[in-house]
Amino acid sequence: MRAKASDMHSKDCVKVAVRVRPFNKRERDAGSRCVVSMVSSSITIQDPRDPQIRRSFCFDYAYWSHSGFTRDHSSLYVPEEPGGRYADQDSVFQDLGEGILENALQGYNATLLAYGQTGSGKSYSMMGYGANKGLVPKLCARLFQAIRDNQENRQCQVFFSMLEIYNEQVVDLLSRGSRTLGGLRVREEQQRGFYVEGLRTVPCESTPQVEQLMEQGTRTRTTAATHMNANSSRSHMLIILQLKQIFSKESITKQSNINLVDLAGSERQRSSGSEADRLKEGTAINLSLTTLGNVISALADVAVGKKVVHIPYRDSVLTKLLQSALGGNSRTVMIATLSPADICYEESLSTLRYAERAKRIQNRPVVNESPTERLVKELKAENARLLQRLSRLGQEGRRANDETKELRQLLAHNELQIRAIQTLWEQHLQEALKDWEQQYASITQERRMMQMHPYILNINEDTQLSGVVKLFIQEGEWNIGLCDSSSRSISIKGLGIQDRHAVFRNEQRRVTLTPLEGSKVIVNGISICQTTELQHLDRLILGSNCTYLFVGYPSERGGDDWSRYDYDYFQSELAAAEGIHLGESSSGSSQTDPSLLAVFYDYIKLMPMVAEANQMSQELSKGVDFKLEIKNLALSDSKGHDLQKDIVVRVTSKGSKQVWMWSKAKFINRKFLMEEVYQQHQAEQSEDNESTAEGPMAVALPRDKDPFWDPVEPLLLGTAHLWLQSLAFRIPLEEQLEVLGSEGTEEAILQAQLVPCTSTGLPLGEDDILIDPSEILGRRLDFQLVLEQCCGLRWIREARNRGVQIGFRLFDCSQPLYTPAVWHNVNPLLDHRVHFASLHTSQKLLDYLQSSAVVLELWGLQDGCIHLSSSLEEVRMTADGIFIIDEAGPTETAPLDTAELSCLVRALQQDLEELKSVNASLRKENHSLRDQLNTARNGVEGVRGRSVRPSCDAEFARALKVFYHSMTAVRAQLQRLRRHRPSEESDLLGLRLFVDEQSRLLRDFSEQLEQSVSALKQDVAAIVRRKRERSGIWS
Repeated sequence: MRAKASDMHSKDCVKVAVRVRPFNKRERDAGSRCVVSMVSSSITIQDPRDPQIRRSFCFDYAYWSHSGFTRDHSSLYVPEEPGGRYADQDSVFQDLGEGILENALQGYNATLLAYGQTGSGKSYSMMGYGANKGLVPKLCARLFQAIRDNQENRQCQVFFSMLEIYNEQVVDLLSRGSRTLGGLRVREEQQRGFYVEGLRTVPCESTPQVEQLMEQGTRTRTTAATHMNANSSRSHMLIILQLKQIFSKESITKQSNINLVDLAGSERQRSSGSEADRLKEGTAINLSLTTLGNVISALADVAVGKKVVHIPYRDSVLTKLLQSALGGNSRTVMIATLSPADICYEESLSTLRYAERAKRIQNRPVVNESPTERLVKELKAENARLLQRLSRLGQEGRRANDETKELRQLLAHNELQIRAIQTLWEQHLQEALKDWEQQYASITQERRMMQMHPYILNINEDTQLSGVVKLFIQEGEWNIGLCDSSSRSISIKGLGIQDRHAVFRNEQRRVTLTPLEGSKVIVNGISICQTTELQHLDRLILGSNCTYLFVGYPSERGGDDWSRYDYDYFQSELAAAEGIHLGESSSGSSQTDPSLLAVFYDYIKLMPMVAEANQMSQELSKGVDFKLEIKNLALSDSKGHDLQKDIVVRVTSKGSKQVWMWSKAKFINRKFLMEEVYQQHQAEQSEDNESTAEGPMAVALPRDKDPFWDPVEPLLLGTAHLWLQSLAFRIPLEEQLEVLGSEGTEEAILQAQLVPCTSTGLPLGEDDILIDPSEILGRRLDFQLVLEQCCGLRWIREARNRGVQIGFRLFDCSQPLYTPAVWHNVNPLLDHRVHFASLHTSQKLLDYLQSSAVVLELWGLQDGCIHLSSSLEEVRMTADGIFIIDEAGPTETAPLDTAELSCLVRALQQDLEELKSVNASLRKENHSLRDQLNTARNGVEGVRGRSVRPSCDAEFARALKVFYHSMTAVRAQLQRLRRHRPSEESDLLGLRLFVDEQSRLLRDFSEQLEQSVSALKQDVAAIVRRKRERSGIWS
């Protein structure tokens, strides 16, 4: 190939387009807000947590596909009004697809990259759905139309290839044979650059042929994803169209490569804990996407003049194949898709930043030309000269046998070259036509069988891969499983699928499904173990996660909308069977709770991954069990507000009883590492058949590299709330607290006390109780937190070799404090006492005491884990071991000079003299009033002044103490009411019993509350009455 001289030094920036999709069902259910706005080609995104923070970006193209559209009679999405702002598929193609096509026809390499998080609309923009064709099918249709329009002055040849990159392995999606172990190899040549060795290229001459090849590739991709236990959202899909244009008159051939790339989901895995994993993050799964980001960043730095030593093209398979598209010989367009929902803000902002970097990249595209026709003419001319030379040799009668033989060999070689050049395309095309006819015949047969028999239809997380595989259930008995040796077997592959997994029976137009021993079969979310009759549109899950929709006989198929039975529907059904319902609020109301929706969708997303991890653990004999839990489902903070909920995975070693809690991000990372171990194990087993006969064998890995293992750490088992309001009145409090686990289970009973005390630790008496908490402002407050005993520890009841600690943090303590560890005891005696003191009680501390609780955290310890210790470096303590709280210092003021200080001292001295004189006058008045009081007392019968009566303040204090103790019982009853819920398995009778029990609890709660308030009213009325009687002395 050679390039035109005029093109050698031209630069061309990557064109970037951004498309904003509509809200999906999840976002609509959550009541999401749109945080993206668009004006012309400028996009602004607003931080949902702070509306004042806005970030704006400008791109070559911006498409608003979020709103303002309707569906016409042919199911096309079009603008509601002519000229509306909604960008449909045609609008996107006219800007992007037409430009790519024009570049290819001019002889340039062209690349289209689709980037964005999973579910942001990448596949819809690239492939489309139904009548709404995407960029790829529209581009292919327009390409062949352009070829037909220009067939008079050029001959065109189109070759089609389709491949997938998953976990750094290249899979040929059009391959006829079995999948190559480890994938195809990527090689490099000086002329061609990087290429995939052995990748099948199929010649095409019409749009239907290309569509058929894409369907075949999608089918292969679906099957490969099932066999490899792969997540399609983590794979990259590349379609390569090679266009060869032969211009006879100019004796020139132009050859272009059109790369259409649907990149893997770009979302970042995040968790509330965001702890680092000891094992490598993301593994090879994320390598290509990470390296692509590094390449784009490096090229963007080059474009703005920064010195870049190395651009890491060679660090991943994807960047090797895209080297020409990024900074090389190609005209490149990137379409970045994003969700405008507030719950996707972080991912959408990341996508916009990524796209902004990409638009700085400068490529150097050239027209790829070669003198192919000239070569044919030169070969023919050389053959003519060789024939003339041979004839001259014959005429001269010279005996030159050797020379004649050499000339004839050259002549034959040239003829072969000419014939190869002219016939290669026709041969390839004929072979492709034969394949296409066979594929067409099989499709026709499949459609015929769909109108005759029931079948099961695959459902995939990627909508593009759903409905691709149809397994027909003809009359009679059919085994389904790994084994395909029998003529009456249906072969499927996947995690947890046995050789003979289940049996379908189709008799008298009734289809039944019978699981075989040890196999896992789920119908409509319910696990079955006996013969079950299937109904039209029943949902089947075979093994860990092979999901199928049962389609009955044609007579049973009405006008049902099958599209509602997507992958999420299957998982939601499974979650409902486990008691996890969509948006179920803590109050039990039927209204969807938006705070739980994100957690619910994370839950159903991770359910199949957890099932696969458990299956891999079983097959690899790891003895590890994985279980999904909702973190903080029933827990609250010190103010009683709900904590942010998240998904965690509880990991339990069945042998040692060790337990780990993994965040969502950590589990997903480990899941991919488990897949690598599992696939390696499968490869070794296929090489050594003897090992399979001996049953599953444990895979030996060093502990530090085993994704199923982690060092043990303390686990947060649950929390209890000890409310501090009584301290504001200096009233002691003694409570038995329920320690509730993350999902509301009772983990233990904790006996705790709050004891107001003196600075030496002696408990205060009733006379020290305050009626008005503000009296304590500016004064010293001492109290002790006493943790006496823990009872009924479920954590230790499950395994006696465990221990516990209690942790807590009070007010402005920067570090948590912990009790000493206690081991092997279900009812351990803690006897832990901590003395706190505020030297000058502030309003802030008083507000805290009246509205907050100290959250007591129960931590579980295991053999080999480090105890939790209190870090006292930043905590202020006295020599007696008293913890000082409420240390807010005086407000800082600007430094004063000497003159200002002397003026202030004089003013203070004057104020002091005035206060002394006021104090003296008040003392005189006090003496006078005391004399009058004594005189009045002496004149009253009964000499009341001699009787010693308790002060009204003390009476008020005692009444309040009784009230607070009674309210403690009321609060406990309220907590029981909150936790009281019917069982998921309750029938009508069970629900009636639950209603009766709930009514009784409500009645008890009401009576306790009424009694407490009534007692307080009576006490207060009696105190007021006595006070009035006493005040009658002066009346």
